[in-house]
Amino acid sequence: MVLEHLFPESWLEQKARYGFLLGAGYTVFGLVIAQLLFPADPALVAVAVTSMMLLPELYKIFSIEERQERSEKRFKLWKLISDNFDFMKVYLFILLGVFVVYALAAIMLPSLQVNDLFREQLEMRGASGKAILSSSSAGLFESIFFNNLWVLIACFLISLLAGDGAIFLLVWNASVWGTIFGVMARNAAYYAHTNPFYYLGLILLIVLPHAILEIFSYILAAISGGVISKDVLLEKFESVRFNQVFAYNFILFLIALLVLVVGAGVETWVLENIKTYAEIIAQSYAAG
Repeated sequence: MVLEHLFPESWLEQKARYGFLLGAGYTVFGLVIAQLLFPADPALVAVAVTSMMLLPELYKIFSIEERQERSEKRFKLWKLISDNFDFMKVYLFILLGVFVVYALAAIMLPSLQVNDLFREQLEMRGASGKAILSSSSAGLFESIFFNNLWVLIACFLISLLAGDGAIFLLVWNASVWGTIFGVMARNAAYYAHTNPFYYLGLILLIVLPHAILEIFSYILAAISGGVISKDVLLEKFESVRFNQVFAYNFILFLIALLVLVVGAGVETWVLENIKTYAEIIAQSYAAG
């Protein structure tokens, strides 16, 4: 890769908002490459290419976080969160860039191309829609929570085994959300004879609170597993530092789990009480 050598190691962490441009740019490149080289099934290939291109940048930031933790004489939970806050912002802006590209592409590209390019993401739309429609009010929270829980656990375990490898799952989720909300806005707007970007704005306004909570929980789990992978395993087993790092990153994972619970509760409340969102979903499915 060449782009990661164009700016200093700490540049992205200090200017996290530029992560949006990085995420969006790599996503466009990944989609183009996947469409050209793997036209039969480009969906997962595009996510893989985007994730692979982001890895060098994330590895740089993981290295910075590792050095910060190794320089600490004593670990404190608030210090751990403070040290990782910039990393969380970088992750968030990168995934926002991925999300925006997929949402805009789902709205602006021809329907046949969307169905081909985002085939796997659209299958998730059908599965999640059926789950929501078939769930009772009492079972909706449970369905949402356990679906998200598997993603969170996967982010933690992949990061534990492969450092920053959870970026693939995070990019995949951002692509799914972008595609689903983009197609939902396009279809509902077609049904209601209005502007799809207006509907996309409404959808984002409604889903943003629980979406941010969910993605933060995944990011916290990924950071927790990654730090354990890169730092704790370098320490002497059962040393004081080993126990401290492991304990505080396990607490970070528990915080991620708590954030996920809150996010699932907010999403359940939205689905049960925000009539505008329910109407947009109904219009989207009515339009096909």
